[in-house]
Amino acid sequence: MSRGGIVPEPIARLPWRVILLVVAIGTFGQVVLYSAAGGSLHPWALSQGLRFYVFVAGAIALSYVPERVWRAGAIPAYGGLVVLLVFVELLGAVRGGSQRWLDLGFIRLQPSELMKPAIVLACARFYDMLPAGETRRFSAIWPAALLIGVPAALIMKQPDLGTALMVCAGGATIMFLAGIPLRLFVGGGIGIAIAAPLAVNFLLHGYQRNRVLIFLDPESDPLGTGYHISQSKIAIGSGGIWGKGFLQGTQSHLDYLPEGHTDFVFATMAEEWGLIGGCLLIFAFLLVIRWGINVGQNAGTRFSRLTAAGLSTTIFFYVAINLAMVMGLAPVVGIPLPLVSFGSSAQMTVLLCLGILMSIDRENRRRVRW
Repeated sequence: MSRGGIVPEPIARLPWRVILLVVAIGTFGQVVLYSAAGGSLHPWALSQGLRFYVFVAGAIALSYVPERVWRAGAIPAYGGLVVLLVFVELLGAVRGGSQRWLDLGFIRLQPSELMKPAIVLACARFYDMLPAGETRRFSAIWPAALLIGVPAALIMKQPDLGTALMVCAGGATIMFLAGIPLRLFVGGGIGIAIAAPLAVNFLLHGYQRNRVLIFLDPESDPLGTGYHISQSKIAIGSGGIWGKGFLQGTQSHLDYLPEGHTDFVFATMAEEWGLIGGCLLIFAFLLVIRWGINVGQNAGTRFSRLTAAGLSTTIFFYVAINLAMVMGLAPVVGIPLPLVSFGSSAQMTVLLCLGILMSIDRENRRRVRW
């Protein structure tokens, strides 16, 4: 027991500041969804809130899982998700022109979302098993590249460019942190830049190619492919410093802003809460990410250090890509704003990352205490 015997010690040792901060972000997201629905709990805010608090409870439960379990299960979990991605290709449900879900009856599962933390765990486990002296050799590169490339290719097939990029970014982050020479990343970046025009013309689907072209020239089709980003910019700009006020947004309430409850929810929020509200939301996310990085810095094993840093940067990629997307600084790739956008997939993934981070943090506290 602790705190005068009132609160049991296992509960008191949870990182409550971060948990309450995450709850505040999620609750604010439900407020935004309430407004996006015109002042109604249906169809988004209520269901989002119920799932959110269940997932928060799940994240707290995951914090009690020992670190050795994550280490032992990293590769098997990765292999299982690759098999599920193959099943998606063979048996997956089609929705919105994409084949990304497995309909299990009681739940509609999107394995590609779970692959985002799984690729971090798998790559961290690979470099944890690799002797430190082998890190700069070719034998440290091609297995990790294969671990990343197989699920990324399967996800691109669905097609889901945004998730495939997130999987590649998460795996590449672990490779970089593990000590792969910087010159290889520079060379890879140059190679990608050279191959990008060919990929845009021959590998991407038509709608994906149009999104890239609209990003390069936003005004070329303002009423067609560029409509989303044009209306998003208008919504963000019209909010000004302080915003129009709660339930006073016009772009979302008058249906000028498409997907104002999912991918472009930040624009819906910024119109009503202004620059101040947007900056406070971004600052809250940065505090969560900073905590995750600190967990990695205090970790006692290579696996936990790489895992904590990789999961923290996964959350960062979610936030950064979505914000760049809605502001016109990156092509629209379908990455939601975690804990705020409507939908359970990204919410579940981010809270899964949080649960694993809390598990590593608990291990750090135990090690320091001993």
